[in-house]
Amino acid sequence: MKAIWSRNNTERDRAEESGSELSMIPNWSIALAVVAFLGAQYLFHFVMPHNKPGMLPMRLMMSYSCGTLIASYILMIGYVSRDVRRRGMPAALWMLIVIIMPGGVGAVVYFLLRQPMLTRCPHCTTEIASTYHFCPQCQFQMAPVCGQCFRGVQITDVFCTQCGHDLAEDQAPARLRVFRD
Repeated sequence: MKAIWSRNNTERDRAEESGSELSMIPNWSIALAVVAFLGAQYLFHFVMPHNKPGMLPMRLMMSYSCGTLIASYILMIGYVSRDVRRRGMPAALWMLIVIIMPGGVGAVVYFLLRQPMLTRCPHCTTEIASTYHFCPQCQFQMAPVCGQCFRGVQITDVFCTQCGHDLAEDQAPARLRVFRD
């Protein structure tokens, strides 16, 4: 029963994490994006001359396209402003790069060069990358690994997918043997 409860909590945590990416966009960014979209609509429909009625479809397409592009760029800036702090990177530098570089190139550079998410070791509280299987300070096992090739395995695997080693022979910590019989 305890294994099922912990599995349900893990699945719920993963679902919350996957949905939390949209919640990372700050409210100021959403409000500014709405204002920018409405400003583009006002610009194309009321400020720019529209003497030719045949140009209405083109004007509608351009107003929605430009408004959506500008709003998306503002939302991306808002996301980067929160994500850069979450990853422990210099916020002022990355915000400057994202805003100054034209056409969203700065955001592409950010997404290519951003640091991995950091987690804390439950044993010694050292911040480590989430891809590490062992803590570099205290050798605490963070994720299940094969005892022969030391590559990552799924907690439900019986054999290593890389070398075929029988994982039941390994002396895995009790917290990593939740799904064992």
